[in-house]
Amino acid sequence: MNTKTYNMSNSWPELTYEALKDTVATVQLWAQIVGKVRLVKMPWINHSWHVTLYLSASGITTGSVPYSEGLFQIDFDFIQHTLSITTSTGKQDTMQLYARPVADFYKVFMEKLNKLGIEATIYASPNELDPVIPFAMDNTHREYNPEQMHALWQAWIHIHVVFTKFRAKFIGKCSPVHIFWGAFDLAVTRFSGRRAPLHPGGSPNIPLRVMQEAYSHEVSSCGFWVGNDQFPYPVFYAYCYPTPEAFSKMAVQPKEAFYSHEMGEFFLSYKDVITSADPENYLLQFLQSTYEAAAETGNWNRKALEEDLSVFEKHYS
Repeated sequence: MNTKTYNMSNSWPELTYEALKDTVATVQLWAQIVGKVRLVKMPWINHSWHVTLYLSASGITTGSVPYSEGLFQIDFDFIQHTLSITTSTGKQDTMQLYARPVADFYKVFMEKLNKLGIEATIYASPNELDPVIPFAMDNTHREYNPEQMHALWQAWIHIHVVFTKFRAKFIGKCSPVHIFWGAFDLAVTRFSGRRAPLHPGGSPNIPLRVMQEAYSHEVSSCGFWVGNDQFPYPVFYAYCYPTPEAFSKMAVQPKEAFYSHEMGEFFLSYKDVITSADPENYLLQFLQSTYEAAAETGNWNRKALEEDLSVFEKHYS
């Protein structure tokens, strides 16, 4: 067991793409393997919410997943750097997280699932990545830096708190705050309640029909992404679908936020957030103003969708 002690401070950790990229490339693929197990064991839930992972007090988790003998749960622990599989029958198995090829992780993980009586046949290649290497053949992605993964998880915790506060003031249909393992982003999405035009697709290695179901209704979505080689910065993003022409021209806050016409989204750098005087409120400005840009240009019925429910807190104090 890893007994390393970490400084669990309240400050937002510094993140750089260069330091994170190799570890994230590996862990994203590990997360895809785990997420695909959840995908095949869950009934299909609108907008692919049945495939997502969630933040936990020690890492990220599938939450409860049904199988023939009840429920199971898979947890990444980024404090002890382990992955555990726990079933409602009292069985459990654990594997260490360290620098190991995706192919080795896949082999050992699937063996442990079978040992616990969890039958899962997954599509054993990555989605939303290009090019792709089947998991069983991927000896390329093998890096794992415990300190960097712990720092990313700590950043996710701070972001999750802010996203949850932002989500709370919307009474229309809204997603949980969750991790999509396809792009490995932490996101939350609001819905206007109206149907959207069929999505044209465009994400690599993901079926068009899946994309169209995910965007079957009008959305305003925001999230956090660590970046890629073409965009090497951890950033917050915000977009809407469909995207009114006026959306990109709307004034959003804070002033450091910018719109990328190439990517069709507003962005705010993680570095700008953590170096601000009040990171939480600084980020909330971005989330609220980009949502308002989407709602105003998309003619959402804001009176029916927004309400501050904090007034009920006094009844439980």
